[in-house]
Amino acid sequence: MGILNVTPDSFSDGGNYSDIEKAVTHAQKMVLEGADIIDIGGESTRPGAGEVPADVELSRVLPVLERLVREVKVPISVDTYKAQVAEKVLEAGAHIINDVWGLQRDLDMAGVIAKYDVPVIVMHNQLGTEYDKDIVESISDFFKKSIHMALEAGVKKEKIILDPGIGFGKTPQQNMEIMARLGEFNALGHSILLGTSRKSMIGKILDLPPEQRVEGTLATSVMGIVQGVDIIRVHDIVENVRTVKVTDAIVRLQQHG
Repeated sequence: MGILNVTPDSFSDGGNYSDIEKAVTHAQKMVLEGADIIDIGGESTRPGAGEVPADVELSRVLPVLERLVREVKVPISVDTYKAQVAEKVLEAGAHIINDVWGLQRDLDMAGVIAKYDVPVIVMHNQLGTEYDKDIVESISDFFKKSIHMALEAGVKKEKIILDPGIGFGKTPQQNMEIMARLGEFNALGHSILLGTSRKSMIGKILDLPPEQRVEGTLATSVMGIVQGVDIIRVHDIVENVRTVKVTDAIVRLQQHG
């Protein structure tokens, strides 16, 4: 999954693709490099970023989405937690919704997903970094609640994808623990997405700025694939595609002999 931020303030590439032509060109480039899905975000979710009204988010996302639906041959995901935005982008042809609040921020979201019968990425998120029990258990409980909400609304089980939310409501140490224990989420019976690309956990380990965290991201991509992750959400497509192909080939051999 290739990241396309059409925001002025995202942590790694904010402002780079807020122009429609630049955004479309970048998406086309990512597809040529091997991205299977393009994920468009119109509101920065970096720590400390301000909330954006739905109409502003739509004004950023819709013009790019309308072009991409016509011009690229891969599914387009939209990164939003607002049901109003989800409704409009699905109407415009988006194929997937990526909700960074796991359907639990806007309680109308699950119904919109069910209505359009599309896959949804349910990400774990919380305010603050305090957990009252084991962190993987806490995240699993959050997922179980989101899954229940989705199924109750009529979302099909196989369309629910889980994302442990690396960097959201977690300290760098907690992020590393989740990375070490990703395989435990497979017990929930859903596909898993991992989004670590250029994140501060990698920056803390390497003491490098976002644009110099490619190799660190690749290490997390390998860790994810080895533990059963299905989708890797990244900025740097070529490097990750090559890394993931090799890792995946070896893991499949290991599993099937």
